[in-house]
Amino acid sequence: MSAEVGVVWLRRATATDQAAIVALIRAARLNPFNLNWRRFIVADDGGRVVGAGQVKPHGDGARELASIAVAPDRQRQGIGGAIVATIIALEPPPLYLYCAEYNESYYLRFGFRTLAPAEMPRSLRRIHLFANLLFGAHNAVTGQHRRLVVMGRGLPGA
Repeated sequence: MSAEVGVVWLRRATATDQAAIVALIRAARLNPFNLNWRRFIVADDGGRVVGAGQVKPHGDGARELASIAVAPDRQRQGIGGAIVATIIALEPPPLYLYCAEYNESYYLRFGFRTLAPAEMPRSLRRIHLFANLLFGAHNAVTGQHRRLVVMGRGLPGA
C-alpha cells in the first residue's frame, strides 16, 4: 500500500523506519510506549520519514488510532490528515482515539465523535479517568483547563 500526498508517499512502515518513528513521537511529546513499526503508516519524503501514525491494540479488543506525529518542518501541509484518512481506509471499524479537548474539532471531520464514559471500552475508560484525575490536579495548581477526551468512529449501533 502506498499513496502520494504532494511529494510525500504514505506507506506501511518497515523495520528500518523504527528509529525515525521513535524520534518523531518523542519530538511531538507523545506517548513513547508501544511503538511497534509493524502497526505504523509513515509519510516518506525521498527516504525521510516526515510523519507517522498507528493503530494500537488494547487487551479488551479496542483499537486506538494513536501516535499521529508530523515533523515540525512539514506540519500544516496535510500530512497528518492524510495519515489519519489512510489508517481509517485500511482499518475496519470501530476505531477509538484519545486527544486533548482542544483537538476534538480536528477529528470530527474524520467522522469521530466524543464518547461518554459509558460508551468507552473498559481499557480506554480506565486511562481516560486516570489522565483526567492528573489533569484535574494540574488544573488546580496552574489555573488552566485541560481535559482528555475519548472519541470513536464506526461504533456498533451508531
